[in-house]
Amino acid sequence: MTALHLRGAVLPDGAEQDLWIVNGRVRTTEVPGARTVFDGGFLIPGLVDAHCHVGIGPQGPVDLDTAAAQAETDRDAGTLLIRDCGSPIDTTPLQERLDLPRIVRAGRHIARPRRYIRHLGVEVEPDDLPAQVAEQAALGDGWVKLVGDWIDREKGDLAPLWADDVLREAIRTAHDAGAKVTAHVFGEDALPGLIEAGIDCIEHGTGLTEETTAEMARRGTALVPTLINIENFPDIAAGADKFPVYGRHMLDLHARVRTTVSRAIDAGVPVYAGTDAGGGIAHGRIVDEITALHEAGMTAEQAIAAGSWAARSWLGFKGLTEGAAADLLAFSGDPREDLSRLRNPDLVVLRGRVVRQTVR
Repeated sequence: MTALHLRGAVLPDGAEQDLWIVNGRVRTTEVPGARTVFDGGFLIPGLVDAHCHVGIGPQGPVDLDTAAAQAETDRDAGTLLIRDCGSPIDTTPLQERLDLPRIVRAGRHIARPRRYIRHLGVEVEPDDLPAQVAEQAALGDGWVKLVGDWIDREKGDLAPLWADDVLREAIRTAHDAGAKVTAHVFGEDALPGLIEAGIDCIEHGTGLTEETTAEMARRGTALVPTLINIENFPDIAAGADKFPVYGRHMLDLHARVRTTVSRAIDAGVPVYAGTDAGGGIAHGRIVDEITALHEAGMTAEQAIAAGSWAARSWLGFKGLTEGAAADLLAFSGDPREDLSRLRNPDLVVLRGRVVRQTVR
C-alpha cells in the first residue's frame, strides 16, 4: 500500500505538522514516495461516539447486516471509534471489517426482570449480578453496562435496581477482571450508591445533584450525558399516562438537563460525547451531540475534544502522534471556529485508508 502524506494544523495543539501514514499507523518522520492527500488546513483524530448501540433498531435487536449499515452511517458522519454501550447481538464480526469504525464493546445490558426494555438486556436477580458482570466482562472489550434505574411499576416512578452492597461486589468483580463499569441512570436515587461503589462512568446522569456531581468530580467518574436523547423525555412523559409521578419526574429532569450538565462541566467531571444511537435515536448524529455539549457550556474546543481526542484518550487510544492508529478527519477551515464544519470533512482516513475525499 502506498504511504500517504498530510500537512495541516494538528489539533489539539494546533501546530502545523507533516504526517505520514504507513500500514495504518501515523508516522512523524518523512516517508519517501508518499502520496500527498491533504495539504493545508486542520487535522483531528476521528470522532468518537462514546454511547452508541450498534445492533439495536427501533423494534429491538437487528441482524448483523443491519448493524453493519448502522456502523457505516456513523462512519460517514465522521465517527471512527464507537464505544458500543450495550448490544443484544454479537457484533464481534464487525470488528474485523476494515471499512467500519473501531468498536469497543460492552456486551449486553444487565438489568432485573421487567425493569428494562424487553429483549435488549440480560435479566438477573440481585444475588446473581456479580456473576453476570463477570460473564459480560469476559464477552466485552473492557466495559460492562448496568441498568442503574428504571421505572418501578409499584412505586410509579424511577427507582434503583440494585442495593449498594451488591453494586460494590459487582463493580469490584469487573475491576478484578480488568473491565470498567458504566450504568444507565436517569433519576437521582441510584446515583449515590453507584458512585460510591466505584463505578467508572454514568450514562445520561440527568438526576445529578450538586452533591453527586461533586463526588463524581472528586473520584474522576466520567459522564456521557447523551443530550440529544434527553430531548425525547417529553415524549416519554406523554406516553406514561398510567404513571403520572414518573411523567412529571421525566419532564423535570428534561427541563434542567442543561443546568445539570453545565454544573458537571464546571465541576471538572470528565464529560464525553455520546448519542445513544439505536432505538429512538438515529445513527450518524455525533456532531449534533458535540454541538449540544457546546450549548451546555463547553467551549467549542472542549466540545470537539469530548467527541475526539479526549474521548479517544479515555478509551485508550492515542491522538495523531507517532505510532497511533491512522483514523483522522481533515478540514480546510478550523472546526473550532464553526462546529458545523465537522459535518463536512475534506478527508476521512480510517485504518490508514482514505474512505472519503472531497474536492473543493
